[in-house]
Amino acid sequence: MLAANPDFVYGGYAFRLRRQGRPRPRPSSAPASPPASTPSTARPRSASIDDLYREVRELGRTFGVPDRAETWTREARATVAGTEKRLKAVKPVSVFVYDSGDKTAFTAGGKGIGNELITRSGGRNVFADLDKTFGDATWEQVVDRKPEVRRHLDYGSTTVEQKKKRLLDDPALKDVPAIKNRRFAVMPLSDTVLGVRVPAAVDKLAAQLHPAR
Repeated sequence: MLAANPDFVYGGYAFRLRRQGRPRPRPSSAPASPPASTPSTARPRSASIDDLYREVRELGRTFGVPDRAETWTREARATVAGTEKRLKAVKPVSVFVYDSGDKTAFTAGGKGIGNELITRSGGRNVFADLDKTFGDATWEQVVDRKPEVRRHLDYGSTTVEQKKKRLLDDPALKDVPAIKNRRFAVMPLSDTVLGVRVPAAVDKLAAQLHPAR
């Protein structure tokens, strides 16, 4: 990065720019670090879609294209509002997000955009009480909370089909409604982190949770 000598460094997550909570050491011969933007995904509180709109506006001002940022934000708001209008008065379905895990289920908690994405799409995250963006839950908890839909995150070397098979082949989960009825939704991980894909992702997930709408 130093060799590239950028004028601007933009990172979505604090851990990309820091190690163990401190700035990465810089060789004494290197020039001063360029200005860095640490957007809303790196903030300690739970990030929201409103943070995304704010961040896009900040970037628009930074790069001298505020009108372009406002146009994108207006269209993004309209996309989300249109989805919510179609879901008006719909009964939320309970959703279990399965990221990965064998001994435990690595799932989406109540912090961050992942939980808001489910809510805005007409769902209810069964692990919204997990005070993290992502965290581990026991399989006993999955059984007890009876999710109606399981959402798989599509990324990495483990395929969605392998993730489905892991849950479908587990006899302990056979009576979980989402497993028993084979109701699942699939989202690429890039749709479920705070970024410009989120407004369209709300509509994409809603179509899987409530296809009749």
